[in-house]
Amino acid sequence: MLTIHDIHAGYGRTEVLHGISINIETGKLVALIGANGAGKTTTMRVASGMLAPQSGRVTLDGRDITGLPPHAVARAGLAHVPEGRRIFPTLSVEDNLRVGAFTRSAWGVAGRDVEDDLDSVFQRFSRLRERRHQLAGTLSGGEQQMLAIGRALMLRPKVLLLDEPSMGLAPKLVEDVFETISQLKEGGVTMLLVEQFAAAALKVADYAYVMEGGRMAISGTPAQLRDDPAIREAYLGKTREEQTS
Repeated sequence: MLTIHDIHAGYGRTEVLHGISINIETGKLVALIGANGAGKTTTMRVASGMLAPQSGRVTLDGRDITGLPPHAVARAGLAHVPEGRRIFPTLSVEDNLRVGAFTRSAWGVAGRDVEDDLDSVFQRFSRLRERRHQLAGTLSGGEQQMLAIGRALMLRPKVLLLDEPSMGLAPKLVEDVFETISQLKEGGVTMLLVEQFAAAALKVADYAYVMEGGRMAISGTPAQLRDDPAIREAYLGKTREEQTS
């Protein structure tokens, strides 16, 4: 569904990504983990068209989308929930959601379909329904994250990119966010997830990549990564047996 092949990219003369390759199959959730500065967010920005790569190729459902502007990538079916949520604080909750369906209007999507999708988001996030006329900037952090995900779903995306969805949230709200991600996975949504809580990401992922210094250090199933002592120590913490040995 989404393939990122041999991507080199950066900012100015500084190259951040050194030959990154990722493959995400339809209906699968792939996690991208690594330390701060490893290049995870830059990878997301290249995939969604926010940053043009110096070389390499990005394909979505067989279509080459390399270097297309973000609105064209969105029209192709890729929705990006960026780090920090980036909702429109002076718009209402409902208007934020409708913005998510804007590119679909260019396809001549019937208004009834948009209304149905709006209702679907409100069913998934009941708190957003209760606050549909409230300014988005007055929502709590967790509610804003729900809004950002809901806005992306209004696109009816082929692939959903989630960049640090738990950032800045209280533990209970982190649980709520990952419950939502699990539900989306069960619903067959194809996702690429960047997440600071590696253990939580591996619990929902089908496959995972570990980035270090703008390169892929290792990849594998969650079970394979959890069994790797170096990965456990760097990202998951030592087991009780290792701590007492």
